Amino acid sequence: MEAGPHVQIGPPPAVDRRPGPVRVALVHDWLTGMRGGEKCLEVLCRAFPASPLFTLIHRRGEMSPPIEAMDVRTSPLQRFPGIFEHYRHLLPLMPMAARSWRPAGVDVVVSLSHCVAKAVRVPRGVPHLCYCFTPMRYAWDGRSAYLDAWAGKPVRRSLAGATLDRLRDWDRDTARGVSQFVAISETVRRRIARCYGRDSRVIPPPVDTNFYTPDPAARRDDAPYLCVSALVPYKKLEHAVSACSASGRELVVIGSGPERPRLERIAGPTVRFLGWQPDEVIRDHYRGCRALLFPGDEDFGIVPAEAMACGAPVIALNRGGVAETVDDRVGLLYDEPGPEGLLRAIEAFEAGGGVRDGELARKKAEALAPEVFRDRMLRLIDELVEGRAVLPTPRLPGRARLGARRLAG
Repeated sequence: MEAGPHVQIGPPPAVDRRPGPVRVALVHDWLTGMRGGEKCLEVLCRAFPASPLFTLIHRRGEMSPPIEAMDVRTSPLQRFPGIFEHYRHLLPLMPMAARSWRPAGVDVVVSLSHCVAKAVRVPRGVPHLCYCFTPMRYAWDGRSAYLDAWAGKPVRRSLAGATLDRLRDWDRDTARGVSQFVAISETVRRRIARCYGRDSRVIPPPVDTNFYTPDPAARRDDAPYLCVSALVPYKKLEHAVSACSASGRELVVIGSGPERPRLERIAGPTVRFLGWQPDEVIRDHYRGCRALLFPGDEDFGIVPAEAMACGAPVIALNRGGVAETVDDRVGLLYDEPGPEGLLRAIEAFEAGGGVRDGELARKKAEALAPEVFRDRMLRLIDELVEGRAVLPTPRLPGRARLGARRLAG
């Protein structure tokens, strides 16, 4: 069977050597819980367990054992009282905190970045590979959502806008310190080109296909629909809640977050909120749901890939990274955002019998297995280390350099 346009079916050729003598420094924005980015980091921690791991803050005990076992080196932000509850409010301080990261005695630096990790100070002549989840969301594509928090407070909104302007300049300027960008999807590759003027390779994030597996006996036609997500505004869970409430369809929502009270207020009696659940429970729901509903615009979409690994159909908004893995053979993509567009997609899915090719969904997910991700990353690290190839970067206009100096001190 054919793969989708951006997903390779089957693993690439095996890497000839296992990681050994290469000295690697890893950098990650913050370590406060296991989400998609941390699952990428975990694969590299298993590959390079003796490496130092630089991060802004580390909430001990919240990470997987391979990450907790690393030599974790935090920034001065770690010492702030109440930092784990308020760290997102300290965004303007993060560039200064990132100056404390100074890896030494290494052959390559690998940053995993959606905020400031790529700003790590790399020793002269050492290549820097950045695995980019997205350019700094607050300063670029998420700017309007960030400023909306100050609606009704024009002075604070204006100050926040000026801060984001400087952050954007700083973020663009620090891209010059990256030898090779790796994007998690073609969607993010286009953003990197637009924001930084840089090309990048695409290596999708890993999906634990050894854990997320199908169980055909668990699937039934009268099963509820499913959402698995952090309950935050940009995930657009209200679209799924409203669509299923209005139509009387059963929906199970797994996840926690500040949006839960609002979502519960608009939910009808056919919608159940289960809160946070362990991976085993999530896997059971993937295996048995009628389809996963995914109404947000995501950088990649790890949840749909996990559902596909369990053979579940996916009904998703035709935007972002999910459109690179889901097609009409394994699910349904719809173009009109909002509850009405999602409801029409659900009706079209049911009119087609509600059946998709579960075996192909599984095969597409297997192309994202952790060992595939690991081998692709190790091959690229090898290329950089063996060639010591620090790729040329564009010189930025003076305004960007000025903004960087103001932020970084």
